[in-house]
Amino acid sequence: MALRSLQVQAGCCGQVLWAYNVRHLDLLESYVAARLRERGDVVAGAPASLVERLPTWLKTAKNRAEVLRTIGRLRSASPAPRRDGPRTA
Repeated sequence: MALRSLQVQAGCCGQVLWAYNVRHLDLLESYVAARLRERGDVVAGAPASLVERLPTWLKTAKNRAEVLRTIGRLRSASPAPRRDGPRTA
């Protein structure tokens, strides 16, 4: 498996907030911004989802505003998403 380089990263809450791409930022933003985070059925032995593996500092409500501000900064600094397929004029 090839390692992907980190596209964007910035300091946040004394840690480093990073994302591979804009879709990854979208996922982080939607999770952090959610006021109610419902969990699906927990199945013994099933692998944890991506959001279950996020660090506690990122999931903590007291850090929500700073994390969302940092995601906004990363989004504005990241290159536009690549468009696959034919270009239209």
